[in-house]
Amino acid sequence: MPDDPRPVPPRGRVTLKQEAARYIRDLIFSGQVHPGERLDQDKLAEALGVSRLPIREALITLEAEGMVHNIARRGSFVAELEAKDIIDHFTMYGLISGVAAARIATNPDAGVVEELTKTAAAMRDSTDPHEHDSLNYRFHQLINRAGGSRRLISVLRMLSDNMPSQFFTTNNEWEFREQAFKEHDQIVEAIRSGDSRTAAEAVAEHFKHTGEQAVRMLDSVGFWKKS
Repeated sequence: MPDDPRPVPPRGRVTLKQEAARYIRDLIFSGQVHPGERLDQDKLAEALGVSRLPIREALITLEAEGMVHNIARRGSFVAELEAKDIIDHFTMYGLISGVAAARIATNPDAGVVEELTKTAAAMRDSTDPHEHDSLNYRFHQLINRAGGSRRLISVLRMLSDNMPSQFFTTNNEWEFREQAFKEHDQIVEAIRSGDSRTAAEAVAEHFKHTGEQAVRMLDSVGFWKKS
C-alpha cells in the first residue's frame, strides 16, 4: 500500500462507501497496488478520514466487481485481473452507450448537440489533466442521459462507477489524448448529422480504444509484473 494515496476528485454526490470504492479502484488502475497485494483497511480508512465500516463495505462491492478478493480471517487482496477483463469492461460500456448515442442521433436535439460540442472543445483546449477527467465524464454523461432510458442509464451508471475516475490524470500518452479528442468530434458530428449507426459505432470504437489504452497504462506501471 502507498503511504500517501492520491485524493479522490468529486464526481457528484456519493456515499462514503462509494467514495472508498472509487478510491481503492483508482489505486488499482493507477498501478499503486498490484494483483495479489493485500489492502490494509486501517491505512485506507486513515487516508480517507473515515471509519473501517465504509472501507469494508467498499471491499465487498469491489469483490462483486471482480476487482478484489476477500478471504476470511486473512484480509482483502487485489484480484488477479487480466488484460481481457479491462478491455471487456470498456467494450461493454461502449456498446451500451452507443445505444444512447444512436437514439439521440435519430432525432438530434440542438441543445444537447451544442453542449456536446462545447464540452469537446473545452476538453481539447484544456491542458489540465484533472479538467480533462471532469470534462470527459461530462461529455459521456450528456450522451447517456439524453439518449438512455431509465434501465439503460442504470446499467451505464454501474459500468461507469467501475471505471477509473482519474484516467487522464494517470495517463501520459498525449497521442491517446489527441485520438480521444478526435473521436469525441466524430461522435458529435455523427449525432449532429442524424447518423445513428455511425454514432453508435463511433462510441463503441472510442471505448474499445480507451480499454486498450487502460491496459497499456497498467502495463507501463508494471501492474502485471510479479514481485
